[in-house]
Amino acid sequence: MLDQIFVKLKEMILHGAERFLSGSLLDLLSMLINMIAILLFAPLLMMYLTWLERKLVARIQDRWGPNRVGPWGLLQPIADGIKMILKEDITPSAADRVLHVMAPVLIVIPALMMFGVIPFGRNMVAVDLNIGIFFFISISALETMAVVMGGWSSRSKYSLLGGMRAAAQIVSYEVPLGLSLIPVIMFAGSLSTRMIAEAQGGWFGMHWYVLHPWGFLGFLIFMTTGIAEVNRTPFDTPEGESELVGGYHTEYSGMKFALFQMAEFLSAFAISAMAVTLFLGGWNGPVLPSWLWFMMKSMAVFFVLIWLRGTFPRFRIDQVMAFAWKFLLPLALANVFVAAIDYYIPGLLGYGLSWFFVLLCFFTVWAINSRQTAQHYGPGVSIPPLPGKAA
Repeated sequence: MLDQIFVKLKEMILHGAERFLSGSLLDLLSMLINMIAILLFAPLLMMYLTWLERKLVARIQDRWGPNRVGPWGLLQPIADGIKMILKEDITPSAADRVLHVMAPVLIVIPALMMFGVIPFGRNMVAVDLNIGIFFFISISALETMAVVMGGWSSRSKYSLLGGMRAAAQIVSYEVPLGLSLIPVIMFAGSLSTRMIAEAQGGWFGMHWYVLHPWGFLGFLIFMTTGIAEVNRTPFDTPEGESELVGGYHTEYSGMKFALFQMAEFLSAFAISAMAVTLFLGGWNGPVLPSWLWFMMKSMAVFFVLIWLRGTFPRFRIDQVMAFAWKFLLPLALANVFVAAIDYYIPGLLGYGLSWFFVLLCFFTVWAINSRQTAQHYGPGVSIPPLPGKAA
């Protein structure tokens, strides 16, 4: 009963509405219920993901974190929301006002749309598209357009550089991200997120793709590229405070700034939830309700994102680009070959060969990249002094 409690609640609402509605109007009501559920769930989720991140990063840095507003600081997100609403909204005089206002609104829309194809439990996907994965990665890429729009419309060199970095980063990391999904599609035989989750339902709900060699490597590649796509540490070069003040959102304040942060946290959770769907069995698991399993797994993956943020420093932009093209791309291509071995050679022989080739490919790519050294300035290259400094 608990497993399908939300599904039953929706069915009760639709059954009661059958007295007044029928046909396409009833279908419209069903879609409206899904939309309202996402619009209510997403802001609440974002509020307490920020609280969780501030608490965990504070403990990593030997601090207390939010602890003043409400018990354990649980009301801090509400206080922050009120503060953002009341803060003065400043738009630079030279900015393109229309695009400057549109950018924070447009960046939230793809973040919310990604939730539409995520199966939060058995029979709990808002839209069961047969191209669900393709829809997800396509919509996630649209956020970069809003980031570039915000950076360009601000008429600030720092904002523009942040927007250009975001564009370069998304182009680079989309390629290995897409390739990391090919083995999952091969074994599941579908692009539907629901069918991929159902394909991992064996072994009492523990037949997860991450337990395969290609699944383990694919999971690492997907998570790495996903973190880069949503501009999370250590790939947050588009908003590098040490170089670009605040990057693409330097000239934003108040609720417009809050919308950028909302999109970042929702996208990060969406990437975590999709990783659970593709590699960690989705909602499958013993005893507990399916939606509870899914949320526990998703929060565990999101915890890793917070852990990384509190542990690693920010990479340089050249390191970010080189990591995508020189390391992740060859590994993602090799992983397709490894998946083919596991697919066409059944049993322990195929499993063992797959692990062998995964380790071989990983250490080969690592060894090739480790032999490359940084290019030094030639003797004919002069570096000008900083302004106000003697040569």
